[in-house]
Amino acid sequence: MKGVYMAYVGSYSYTGNAKGITVYDVDVENGTFKERCEMEIDNSSYLVPAANGKTLYSIADEGVVSYRIHENGSITRLNTANIRGMRGCQLSVEPEGKFLFVSGYHDGKATVMNLNPDGTIGSIAAGVYHKGLGSVAERTFRPHISCTRMTPDRKFVMVADLGVDQVKIYKFTDGHLVLVDAIPCDLESAPRHFIFSSDRKFIYLMYEVKNVIDVYTYETGKRSPKIEKIQTIPTTGKRLSQLTAACAIRFSSDEKYLFCSNAGDDTVSIFKRDENTGLLELMCCLPVSGAYPKDIAIFPDDKHLACFNHESGTITFFKVDYEKGLLIMSGKPLKVDEPNCCAIVKVR
Repeated sequence: MKGVYMAYVGSYSYTGNAKGITVYDVDVENGTFKERCEMEIDNSSYLVPAANGKTLYSIADEGVVSYRIHENGSITRLNTANIRGMRGCQLSVEPEGKFLFVSGYHDGKATVMNLNPDGTIGSIAAGVYHKGLGSVAERTFRPHISCTRMTPDRKFVMVADLGVDQVKIYKFTDGHLVLVDAIPCDLESAPRHFIFSSDRKFIYLMYEVKNVIDVYTYETGKRSPKIEKIQTIPTTGKRLSQLTAACAIRFSSDEKYLFCSNAGDDTVSIFKRDENTGLLELMCCLPVSGAYPKDIAIFPDDKHLACFNHESGTITFFKVDYEKGLLIMSGKPLKVDEPNCCAIVKVR
């Protein structure tokens, strides 16, 4: 945990009130941020750091943009790459830093970008458009890819499509995506984001409309992975509003806890995670003092969290009391226009 940390927050810039990425110094001990500067980029809707913490990647109107992260926490633009599709909504980086995965909400396209050894974005390695129909509702009517990640065994790529209610599974070999399986989801459930446990045994899949988290076991297979559902748990405990939309899920660094933000209810839920069985137990679901918590960030000490409230234009900070199941505000809210996503990175 010891070290110097920075937070990078992506915002929409079309309103003119934000430049795109706001850079913050992270006060780990007190659980707050201090604004340092802003970087100009067109509508940073999602950003993610490389595993080595030396490069930051962001979605922009023109495609995807890479930044060098310096030891003092500042960032400088490296290059921009066109994804040959409509703008993306989510990014992930292959752990060895060879590929960047881009999820296309608007056109239903998953794009794999090559990454160069220096962290810059290279050419398109692979791309696939989803086809099909969902329900009669516009949001779940046609393909909307919301999350794309390589499996921990590096043999497959999983792609959540909240428009057609499926998680498609592709074999990824020599720069090609070949469909080998799919996880069918309930109609109008809208699978939005998923994460893997570091031991490679479990998948946690969050649904935006159904407002549940499904827990799956994961085993490597020759043709396709072996995936089995073992739990379904509500994201809010008790659903309070028909407008509830689960937005983001994050692990604590030790993966003993899982956090989920819920728009509409404007809450964050904390789940205790059994490391052996993978099962979740709801500890609390509490308000975040802001509107539409689109993302959350867990501080490196696992004792604090920041909530990025898109509609109220604020970042709110809380200390986590795991024993009592409480969120205690740890600092004054910060104003930032339409925050979308945050990455906390250790710079030295």
